[in-house]
Amino acid sequence: MPIVFAVFACMLAAQSASAQSTIFNVPSTDTVDKGKGYFEFDSLPQAPTPAAGSIVVSNPRFLTGLPHDVEVGVNFPIYHVSDVSPSNFAYAQPNVKWKFAKNDDQGLAAAAGVVGNIPMNNTDGQLSWAYVYANFSKKVKTGNYGPRFTIGPYAVIAKEDDPVKVGFVGTRGGVLAGYEQPLSGKISFVADWFSGKNTVGYFTPGISITLPHNGLLNAGYSFGNDSWENSNATKNRYVFLYYGITF
Repeated sequence: MPIVFAVFACMLAAQSASAQSTIFNVPSTDTVDKGKGYFEFDSLPQAPTPAAGSIVVSNPRFLTGLPHDVEVGVNFPIYHVSDVSPSNFAYAQPNVKWKFAKNDDQGLAAAAGVVGNIPMNNTDGQLSWAYVYANFSKKVKTGNYGPRFTIGPYAVIAKEDDPVKVGFVGTRGGVLAGYEQPLSGKISFVADWFSGKNTVGYFTPGISITLPHNGLLNAGYSFGNDSWENSNATKNRYVFLYYGITF
């Protein structure tokens, strides 16, 4: 496996590496209720499509709620890279999140968690890594459509650069942030951001639609933090679509 493609795949390995209650990529302070389950399927086609080596991500995600506002989950993103052999890169991404503080009357909550990334194939050229985070959210209670703000730090746990294998690429930590603005009873504008020109560094704005039977549809567009550079402007950007259901 050419190392350049291992690097390219790993640069995107966390685009949906938050198998948790999220906005798009950034973990929210929400957790799945005790005894409930959550399933989600993400689809992220690269757009614009480069002349060669375009990427499409397919990502099923599973979550379950535990006592004391804890949730655990795993997702299994598969990256299909055209014009490359091997063309598929698969990962397992286990996680746990704990909402350790909340005050519903004041719209406050705080959580902490960890998300892993473990290559399932083509392991000769890749390394596992994880990131830990803590976040705080504030829901504005005034009016019918008050926004919610989320912010916190994250830090990466990864082996130092390896001359043979590729792991987490770029800066090893930063800030995560999210914004959720209800527009009506069922539609919200949402956006989230991981800082840093690294594997998780994306800004994703979009729309979230509440569906019948505990369903949710999100549609957005992810900009890699490095994609504003002229040499990368058409490479590290994705349409982001996901459907989720709580059961």
